[in-house]
Amino acid sequence: MAKQTDSPSRIADNKKAAYNYFFEERHEAGMVLHGWEVKALRAGKVQLTDGYVVIKDGELYLIGCQINPLRTASTHVNPDAARTKKLLLHKEEIKRLIGKVEQKGYTLVPLNLHWKNGLVKAEIALAKGKGEHDKRDTIKDREGKREVERAMKGRNR
Repeated sequence: MAKQTDSPSRIADNKKAAYNYFFEERHEAGMVLHGWEVKALRAGKVQLTDGYVVIKDGELYLIGCQINPLRTASTHVNPDAARTKKLLLHKEEIKRLIGKVEQKGYTLVPLNLHWKNGLVKAEIALAKGKGEHDKRDTIKDREGKREVERAMKGRNR
């Protein structure tokens, strides 16, 4: 049996999320997965970029997260790469998030998938969309940091 660690290890990140949204608060949610999906996650066959969280009947669901099945998936399983996955949170947390999402401009965005104590967890964020000028500011800040790092790196030689 493999040794389990307490520190979370990343499976996939949603790099577009930080570019498109301001994060208000973050939550860690469990996920309802099939066996073939867990095996595919271990192999890193996941794409989270187009994923988003919806609220239906007082529950949270992750839509648009692609988990590509392994070629060695069992023959009696019908793998659906874009299957809707249920997210698990406490009822009080879900009710509070529903109240905030119903406010103008808020949405729930998946940030990453990671392992925690042998279980797959999804980090989701309550987020507000960025305007076009905010996105330009993000790019400008990122390029400024790169230039500073290059200058520091060149100076250390």
